[in-house]
Amino acid sequence: MSSGKKLILVVEDDPAVRTLIERALSREYTVETASDGMAGYVRLQKAPTPDLLICDIMMPGLDGLAVAKRARAADRTKQMPIIFLTARATPKDVIQGIQSGARHYITKPFKLDDLMQKVRKVLAS
Repeated sequence: MSSGKKLILVVEDDPAVRTLIERALSREYTVETASDGMAGYVRLQKAPTPDLLICDIMMPGLDGLAVAKRARAADRTKQMPIIFLTARATPKDVIQGIQSGARHYITKPFKLDDLMQKVRKVLAS
């Protein structure tokens, strides 16, 4: 990757949400997308390792919690920050997301500015 931009992987099964996030983030970052958890997990195993994972939780097949747990178990991705972006909003869901390794837990519907602010914060640290 020669652009020098940070690489973000967005794993989201809703095409409209995935496109919205990709367009917003691609102004400042290199963005790759996956339409389900398994595709996202497969991408995480390849180089270059993303600098950040933004992941939905409720997806067919491999859900976002499973993707996060697998990422935390692999040496190359265990330190990679994760932001969950999900409709699951109960306190129990938030706790489960944070325990799965998320740095931030954003509930849908979300404000794009809020997501951008958290992404900048995570990638600046």
